[in-house]
Amino acid sequence: MSKVVGVRFKEGGKVYYFDPLELEIKLGDGVIVETARGIVFGDVCETPHNVPEEQIVSQLKPVIRVATPEDHEQRRIYKEKERDAYAVCQRKIEEHGLVMKLVEVEYAFNGSKIMFYFTADGRVDFRELVKDLAGIFKTRIELRQIGVRDEAKMLGGLGVCGRPICCSSFLTDFIPVSIKMAKEQNLSLNQTKISGICGRLMCCLKFEQAGYESMHKIMPKVGKEVVTPDGLGVVLDNNVISETTAVKVQLSDGTFEVKTFPFRELTNKAGERFGDTPCCAEASGCSCEECKNDCPAAEAEQPEQPEQN
Repeated sequence: MSKVVGVRFKEGGKVYYFDPLELEIKLGDGVIVETARGIVFGDVCETPHNVPEEQIVSQLKPVIRVATPEDHEQRRIYKEKERDAYAVCQRKIEEHGLVMKLVEVEYAFNGSKIMFYFTADGRVDFRELVKDLAGIFKTRIELRQIGVRDEAKMLGGLGVCGRPICCSSFLTDFIPVSIKMAKEQNLSLNQTKISGICGRLMCCLKFEQAGYESMHKIMPKVGKEVVTPDGLGVVLDNNVISETTAVKVQLSDGTFEVKTFPFRELTNKAGERFGDTPCCAEASGCSCEECKNDCPAAEAEQPEQPEQN
């Protein structure tokens, strides 16, 4: 076990571990740490605690110090300078006629570097832009191209649910999302309805996916024959939310009627109730290959193809 303190450099950003040494660090404190980007001001989001060695991906760097009032003032000053640097860079982009969208400007804590984040459809030749910016700010300039999801995370906003978007509020990493998830959740495949403000599939499609997958395993498959309280029928549709199944049932007079039943009231042809076991084959002692026409868990799952960022 190693003693660590969790530090976050941006709101909603990833948590990084550092060695707290013997410093007295409280939740919400500012700390000065050394990273690959240099000396950085971070906010404590996890107080010192012990974690297993396997959770530490690289050698821990120590916390240099708890932020002083002077450090907080320096951070505030650079935040104000970032707004001015944004306006200057935006003007220079227009002067050079570059097809790029400036997203955010970030000063290094000690002012040794300024990072400009931007989005663009392709490669951008910004060499002349860097020369102009270096001549104005008299420091090291770095331009970094980011994706549309990173842009949404930096800028924030409200989703269709009316709440702040997940990536800027609590998600530390982007999770793979595929169109298969929307299909399994019976959502509209209209791209505008299942896409976030970044234009990509909404991250929240992943949140309930595990529940839908587990329910699809135990609910009867569409097109299979089942035994209902009103007789034999064929499955037409499943509703995971209400845990019901729509079945086309043949009535005593030979006509057909679509009825909805709680899926746990249905049985397969062997008389085993759906949902009682992960696989009806386990209860009957046969293999899924032998009873695949009736087993709700017999169909092999296909690997998901994540959406390309």
